[in-house]
Formats: sequence, structure tokens, C-alpha cells
Amino acid sequence: MRKFPITASLAIIGISGLNVSAQENARQVMQKSQEAMTLAGSESISTLIISDGKGNQRIRKFSSAQKTGASKQVTKTVMRFLEPADIKGTGILTFDYENKDDDMWLYMPALRKVRRIVSSEKTKSFMGSEFSNADITKPSMTDYTYKMLGSENLGDVECWKIEMVPASKEISDACGYSKKTGWIGKADYTARKTEFHDLNGTLVKVLTTDKVKLLDEKNKKYQPVDITMRNKQNGRSSRFVIEKVIFNPNVKEEYFTTDYLEK
Repeated sequence: MRKFPITASLAIIGISGLNVSAQENARQVMQKSQEAMTLAGSESISTLIISDGKGNQRIRKFSSAQKTGASKQVTKTVMRFLEPADIKGTGILTFDYENKDDDMWLYMPALRKVRRIVSSEKTKSFMGSEFSNADITKPSMTDYTYKMLGSENLGDVECWKIEMVPASKEISDACGYSKKTGWIGKADYTARKTEFHDLNGTLVKVLTTDKVKLLDEKNKKYQPVDITMRNKQNGRSSRFVIEKVIFNPNVKEEYFTTDYLEK
């Protein structure tokens, strides 16, 4: 927020060799991961399940579309909530840029206007869930420094384990984290798990991917379709389940406008 492939042998050399090489390989893996999960376009229907840790749940269903330009400099995503009735029509539009801060807009039917979400609001909860506004956008690669911590299996998935530290205090404050640790599948480069540490360095949330789907077989593009964010401090959790998704590189450009949010 990507075009340098890394082989298993290079990863081994990077981990066991000079620290500089390990740093480079960690970055290459993260670049490859972002590339593997960036589709030319898609449309989907999803459910957000918000649990308070006491057995109570709130269910929210939404449609979404995503499109990445040919230059890969920006990925656009639009989400529109379908139910329940009290949030129906609420829309969110995001532009994830390659080399600058993201743009995000929110439309609330009750106010009948689109409001831009500013940087100071990126740490706020996304629709009352354990995901923050920052969590649902793709960070710029230059926002973090990367360190290879080695390899580790998650179940039967062999992963690279990589530490990501914000490149500046400003970035750390904007995302709300002092560091993240990611587990990236070696076979498909998809993110399988991420640990988030708050500004005090304490583990606050853990994101896990329970299911991945290959959507663009030709270009080896994958989509996590069942992910859960668990808050380790308050016991709450939120789960995104993509129930229907199609690969569509020709998604209409008109979907990704503030005018569309208001329709």
C-alpha cells in the first residue's frame, strides 16, 4: 500500500547469511504476498460477524467490488451494506495507493452525504468490529521495515514468519501499531496469520485466515475468503466470510466514485 520473485533457496540463503540479505528477502516476500492477493477485479457478497465474547453476535451483510489499475498504482474498493436495516445503504469507498496515503470515504444514509475519513480516524473501529479502518486497507510497502524471523508451520501450511515495524512514529500513530508479525504461506504467498502489537508493544489482536480461494488461475491470484480478527485484550472477535465471489477484471469504473455511494 512487486514483481521480484523469491525462491525457497534464496530464502534459506537470506536467513542464514548476511542480515542485509535477510532484510531484502523479507521485503521481497511481502511484495510477492501483496501481488498474489491483488486481483485485477472482483465482485462479492460477504458477511461480517461481530462477537462480544459473551455469546452475543451482530450480523452484517454487504456487497463489494474491487479493481486494480493496469499500472498497479491504486486499488479501488467499494462496499455497500445490505443488512440489517439500521445500516442498510451505508457505503465505504477506499483508494489504496502504491506510494502515498490511502483515501477513504464513508456514506451514511441518515446524513445523506459522503464524508471523507481522515488519517486520525484510521485507528477507529470499522463498523463496530475488531477491525480498524486501517486494517481493511492495503498499506504501502514503504510504510514498514521488514525482518525475516524464519519459517514456521501453521497446521499443514509452511510459512515465512516476518516482522513488520512502522517506518516512522507518524505511521505508527496513524495505524495504531508498534509492530506486526506476519505468517506468509510459501506455496501461495497469502497471509495466513498476523499479530498486531499496540503502541505500548503489547499484543492486542490476532488475525487468522481459515480459507483461501484461487480466483485468477492464470495469474495465480488468491483471495482469503474466511478471516477472523480476535482481540486478545477484551475477548471480542470479528469474522469476515466471503460467501460469493467472482473474478471480474472488467468491473465498472463508475462503482468507484462518491456519486455511486449516494445512489
